[in-house]
Amino acid sequence: MDVSNRRIVLLGKTRSGKSSLANTIFGEKLFTIGHSLNSETRKCQSKTKSVNGRSITLIDTPGFFGTDMSEEELKPEIVRCITECSPGPHAFLIVLKVERFTVQEQAVINKIHQYFSEEVFKYATVIFTHGDQLPEGQTIEDFVCLNKMMSDLVKKCGSRCHVIDNKYWNEDPKDKYRSNQFQVEELLKSIDKMVMENKGSCYTNEMLQAVEKEIQQEEKQIKLLSGNMSKEEVREEAKGRVHTKLLVRLAGIGTGVLLGAFLGEVGVVKGGVTGYHAAEGVDTPQEAAEKAIEAVTRFSKSKQS
Repeated sequence: MDVSNRRIVLLGKTRSGKSSLANTIFGEKLFTIGHSLNSETRKCQSKTKSVNGRSITLIDTPGFFGTDMSEEELKPEIVRCITECSPGPHAFLIVLKVERFTVQEQAVINKIHQYFSEEVFKYATVIFTHGDQLPEGQTIEDFVCLNKMMSDLVKKCGSRCHVIDNKYWNEDPKDKYRSNQFQVEELLKSIDKMVMENKGSCYTNEMLQAVEKEIQQEEKQIKLLSGNMSKEEVREEAKGRVHTKLLVRLAGIGTGVLLGAFLGEVGVVKGGVTGYHAAEGVDTPQEAAEKAIEAVTRFSKSKQS
């Protein structure tokens, strides 16, 4: 698989510093920072740039694990994230602050596990923001060891953890450990090593595979009709078309996800995929939801028998 471009998804609760982290990695302000809950900061953002000789696409997912967005507002952003990271991300960055790890943080980790399965941790790295809160002379590994839940999470992620400070670590420091430039390079090296260990594969599931298949079909159609569009332009056009199609089927996907989560033997991903396929060719959200309920319920009964 070609991994010349790394697709990296940022996960974490609202105001953990994800958008600022994305800007720190890129070395410029490309992502809107959510100091206020305006429409821009509540959207999934995706940008691509070369960093230290690597082509990187960062996908920010604000509000996925917070309470600032209603379910109806959240659904289109989940769909946007799915199309942006297709055929799957090479890495997830689980973003936490340097602060006490509480049941709230653990709830976020549980939600990530619920949405992406145990497999997600094989592709994940924990990165802490607000590094200025780290006591002088203490490493992030020392800090992690102080809390069992935090330590268990990092171990799940192959002991990969890093720290940055979006506000104070941008100047040339006496201690290179407290330098964003140093920490970003260490983070990218860690991701490179992880991709090698995963044999260049990216995280995927049935939903991502189904979306990628549709994108490739759209690419074929666009190539037939377009004269001189570049490969990148064709890809972006195809993703846009599939995103629009997915929004039409959103009621089916959302209903399938919720019902799949409720019916434990189905699961979130399988429920979403079942709803996705059940809603093909429908004209209204109501019809999509009804078909999704029927399909997921039928699948659940087949698992029980």
